[in-house]
Amino acid sequence: MTPGERLGRLDALLPEFRGLWHPQPFREPRPAWCTALPELAGELLALDDATAEGLNDDAPAALALLARYRPEVAELALLAELPRRVASPAPDGLAARWAWEIPGRKRRQIEAFATAAPAPARPVLDWCGGKGHLGRLLALHWRTPVTTLEIDPALCAAGEALAERQALDHEFLVADALTAEIPAGRHAVALHACGELHRRLIEGAADAGLAGLDVAPCCYHRGIADAYRPLSGPLRTELSRDDTRLAVTETVTASPRLARQRDREMAWKLAFTEWQRQTLGAYRNFRPVPAAWFRAAFPEFLAAMAERAGLPPPSAAQADECEAAGWRRQREVIRLSIVRHAFRRALEVWLALDLAVHLENRGYAVQLGSFCARELTPRNLLLSARR
Repeated sequence: MTPGERLGRLDALLPEFRGLWHPQPFREPRPAWCTALPELAGELLALDDATAEGLNDDAPAALALLARYRPEVAELALLAELPRRVASPAPDGLAARWAWEIPGRKRRQIEAFATAAPAPARPVLDWCGGKGHLGRLLALHWRTPVTTLEIDPALCAAGEALAERQALDHEFLVADALTAEIPAGRHAVALHACGELHRRLIEGAADAGLAGLDVAPCCYHRGIADAYRPLSGPLRTELSRDDTRLAVTETVTASPRLARQRDREMAWKLAFTEWQRQTLGAYRNFRPVPAAWFRAAFPEFLAAMAERAGLPPPSAAQADECEAAGWRRQREVIRLSIVRHAFRRALEVWLALDLAVHLENRGYAVQLGSFCARELTPRNLLLSARR
């Protein structure tokens, strides 16, 4: 199936299930689908904690559960399944020579990307490359000149020092990727450049005369004000900024301590939404919460949130009631969100295919696959384009 054919089929199916993936249980205590599919809602709300957590982190398993009630969603699993890219062998001794100071998981992601991307015939542009870890590895693995473009001069200086230790043909360009001219005649790579950063590279590739690209997109919501604007042309699926964020909410690296912290933060936020409903009669969006507020006791947290929102301060008894309600709601939100999370991979693949078809429209031959297992990173899609 070509990228265009896959995108077309996904774009036909996703709007049919918008009522399942668009509503947010955090904001809507009972999305409309709970009334339409009461048996599904009942099954989810009765799940034990371990099963609920597992389904939230496993979109294919969540989609399989949902398919028992809406069999038509099963096709999404097939459309979201992409081939694994075959890794090329690294030069002998490479692992011992390049990976100073890089955490293990990040290092393995970089190595997986570098060995899955086909070697180019042109010098490499490492887009938004930080200290140039990927660029340094590619200079060794592909034996080609590399330029890393990065906005932070301190990261560029650190990367230059690392490249000099190995006498590599690896230079750094301090520039803002959103406004910089894309150097012509290069082969661009980008590992987890967020949102508008990877879109800027892909939109400008043809006009800049890039010979090819290898891009692992990430954080599609970054740089979107309200709604996602497809690059490939008009599409039926309409995604809000929150919908594009949904596509990248899966994590596989949270420690038990971080998981407990995440659950408490959600419960406290939901407790505040309970105070909103008591005082305003409705949910109202609120700004991100400063991390320091979560280190206080709950009554102080709720008082600070209320003051910022211009709401009356709760009494001690009201704070206790809100905290209990927040934990009850947290349990429900975790379970009802399984339905939204079942669509994460399909939405992410739709977003990546939009980028792929845009490049096809500009004359590139494009492949889309995965460069590593999701256990290493859920953001494992690799878009490769060649002219």
